[in-house]
Amino acid sequence: MAAFDEPRSGSASAGPDEGGPHVVDKRKIDPTTFEVREGAAAAHEALEPVAPAAEALAEAQELAAERLDQLQRAQADLYNLDQRYNAYVKRTRGELAQAADRGAAALAEALIPVLDDIELARKHGELTGPFQSVAERLEATLVRFGVERYGVAGEEFDPTVHEALMHGHSADVATTTVQEVLQPGYRTADRVLRPARVAVVDPEGAQG
Repeated sequence: MAAFDEPRSGSASAGPDEGGPHVVDKRKIDPTTFEVREGAAAAHEALEPVAPAAEALAEAQELAAERLDQLQRAQADLYNLDQRYNAYVKRTRGELAQAADRGAAALAEALIPVLDDIELARKHGELTGPFQSVAERLEATLVRFGVERYGVAGEEFDPTVHEALMHGHSADVATTTVQEVLQPGYRTADRVLRPARVAVVDPEGAQG
């Protein structure tokens, strides 16, 4: 009878995969049950949120564009409001300045008779003492408010600022000239309060 050797201790029979190729079935559908395998279903579920995420991104972009448009409109409204405010301030300042000029002019017109008395006293050498000090302060105050006294003998006659009360002829002049200032004129920057009242002379031979 033939004798069989027993397997040696520590030895093992080779498995069917030992030394051969290792094959992994990556099919997502089980060929036997035709059902979606668990791993494939999980991967499919992981891909599902892509569409909602894209929609959310589109909505966020639309909202951002809407907010940007609102911001730009608000900035435009603020700019227009600032422009209107600056125009209002400029107009108000101009109106206040004009009102101040009108007030100074009205005051000067009311004081012209007093100023005439002061000038007459000055010509006669009677403007002295405390009266002189008060008169000079009054005239200086009117100057600060833009009221100017004018009219000088020898200047050319200008009917827009002079009023001729006396008229004569002279060989010493080439044009109609102020010979004497009878009463000085008063004016502001934009109006004559009273023309200077003067005596004038025309050149010899000129028809007066």
